[in-house]
Amino acid sequence: QVKFVEFGGGLVQPGGSLKLSCAVTESMINIYAMAWYRQAPGKQRELVVVVTSGGRTNFIDSVKGRFTVSRDHDKNTMYLQMNSLKPEDTAVYYCNAAASIQGTPVYPYWGQGTQVIVSS
Repeated sequence: QVKFVEFGGGLVQPGGSLKLSCAVTESMINIYAMAWYRQAPGKQRELVVVVTSGGRTNFIDSVKGRFTVSRDHDKNTMYLQMNSLKPEDTAVYYCNAAASIQGTPVYPYWGQGTQVIVSS
C-alpha cells in the first residue's frame, strides 16, 4: 500500500519560514490530487491545501498568500513552502492523496506527520 512520509518541521519564530516535504512510496503521476492537512493541539485535523497533477490548487483562506505547494513527480515528493508563519499555524502537518480538489483524504491511514511550532 502507498505510504506517506512527512518531514521538515521544526521550531520557528513568527514571521519565519519552513519548507515541508511529503515523500510518497509510489509514483505520484498516478495520484490525481495530493493534499496537506494539519492538526493543532485539541483540534480536529483540517485541510490546508490540495494540488492536482495539473497544478490546480485549493488553499484554505487562512494560508492564502503565505503558503505555496508543489509536486515533483521525478522525486515522488510534494512540498509545502510556508512563509510569514503565525502562531496559529502551529500543528502537526500530514499529507495524503485527496479524492478531489475539495480535499477529502483517500486513505484512512496517516503517516507520522511533522511538527511545526511557531513561537517566539
